[in-house]
Amino acid sequence: MMIDHPLLGLRDAQEFTYLGDASLIDRPDWQAENAQEAFHDYLYLRDNPAGEHRELWFHETGDRSWLVVTRNTLTHEITKVELARDVARARGRSK
Repeated sequence: MMIDHPLLGLRDAQEFTYLGDASLIDRPDWQAENAQEAFHDYLYLRDNPAGEHRELWFHETGDRSWLVVTRNTLTHEITKVELARDVARARGRSK
């Protein structure tokens, strides 16, 4: 599988480490009243979708960047690759 890195171009997926659902970017507020429950759900409850899914990937043997990869879990087709920092910044502006 090839990942089209936004800065470095096509790279073999073996250069990356899969880190899970991209929703992990949205950490719960540790000071919130329900922080314990929120962190339990954040750490242990995961969706396992069949089809299009946004995932976090880490470019471990390259520039050590974090990516949000939109991938079909059935076909492994990658439809979008974004820098995780850009996704996080965009979410921060939309809140």
